[in-house]
Amino acid sequence: MSVSTIGGINKLSAHEKREIYRRIIPGEVLERFKLTPYLTDIQGRSLMKIKAPPGSTSVEMSLYHKHGFRDPIFYGHLTDTMNGQLHILLYILNDPDATRFDVDITPSGQTTQFGTSQRNLSAERDALAFGLTPGQIRSGLSVFSSATTTFENFVADLGHDMYFAEPLYYHNAIIFERYGFKYQTGKKLMTRIQDEFTHESDISRSLDGCSVFRQPEAKESIRLRSWAIHDGILGESFGNVTMYKKVGKSAKINTAEGCRW
Repeated sequence: MSVSTIGGINKLSAHEKREIYRRIIPGEVLERFKLTPYLTDIQGRSLMKIKAPPGSTSVEMSLYHKHGFRDPIFYGHLTDTMNGQLHILLYILNDPDATRFDVDITPSGQTTQFGTSQRNLSAERDALAFGLTPGQIRSGLSVFSSATTTFENFVADLGHDMYFAEPLYYHNAIIFERYGFKYQTGKKLMTRIQDEFTHESDISRSLDGCSVFRQPEAKESIRLRSWAIHDGILGESFGNVTMYKKVGKSAKINTAEGCRW
């Protein structure tokens, strides 16, 4: 491609931007929902929304399996770093046929920013019981492997050999580890979490079942740890963690040794 950054792509025509950004969509998702490469329905209505105004160095993409559906099956928010590398701020794959949990909105309809700005505790309890992780409104599509390959092809097409990601929750960081990412910042936090959950500490003692979000089983469960951290067991929000990956290479990092999902 003649451009190498999100900012560069955003300067192109609407048609050119659409043609480039649709390369991020995993082919497995298109096949599963029988979507054409044009990403329109049989009435010709677009199923992909792109927010990428000229002059901006970020893009938000939403792909729907059918027109008018509440949630996208794919959502991506990407930006350029200060030195022109690609940075994933948010990447979501939703199963539209799965049960929905309103963890992203309060009962009065206000956004929760996926539970990071405020919480819908009732919806979160139900999501936890259903087997979901913090921030999940529906089960995922289980295509992260192919999604990673597709995204790395996109990164390589832009002329880069690495990219960055910002895990929103603890479990996201562990998933990124398993797909070959390493830490730019935040590894000390991750090793501290492992140490305090697996050894006698104020945090491990707080896993006493006093709340559904603080279960004793969280000592050895990545998913339940993430819920406890989301519930504030660390005394601080999970954040200031940035990871990166070399295209086609794995860093083989594991900060949750011996921990099941």
